[in-house]
Amino acid sequence: MKTAGIVLAGGLSRRFGSPKAFAEWQGRRFYEWSLAALSPFCEECVIVTRPELVERFPEGSLVTTDVERFGGQGPIAGILSGMEAVKAERYVVLPCDMPFMTADVIGRLLECHSTGVTAVVLDGKYHPLVSVWDRTVAKDLREALENGKRRVMEVQEKHGVRWIEGELMTEDDARRIFMNANTPDILERS
Repeated sequence: MKTAGIVLAGGLSRRFGSPKAFAEWQGRRFYEWSLAALSPFCEECVIVTRPELVERFPEGSLVTTDVERFGGQGPIAGILSGMEAVKAERYVVLPCDMPFMTADVIGRLLECHSTGVTAVVLDGKYHPLVSVWDRTVAKDLREALENGKRRVMEVQEKHGVRWIEGELMTEDDARRIFMNANTPDILERS
């Protein structure tokens, strides 16, 4: 079964002040941390970003933008666009703004996945973008976008998403691992 990774790097990063994909922590850019977490389990990884950022990624990286018809419609469009760019039976999705994510956590998430969609919840906070998706969900992502629906969790719920408790996926500080770096000061505190 082919597994592909999708790194979502197309957000506007308003609170961060600059594109988060290129922010650095411990000498690596955020998107590189995401790729490092995904790569041990994925035959291919694609970065989905905005058109104006494509050329900022290194030559040789697999980079795509939203399917033209759904450009700029948020993570749901990014997930579908990643699926369109790389054919696989399942996809591990990860936002680019979780530089503390580890390959161990991704491995455990894949172990918990059986069918449809599997995602993470931690302390009652849902992390729908730290998830595994079967290819069969692509048609419902497209249908949601065609109907103007942009909530990732609505599509996940339609497929009986299995929520996995983040605390069970790591022996490290789960709150830190699943933290979105939405502002630069988060890095200063870490």
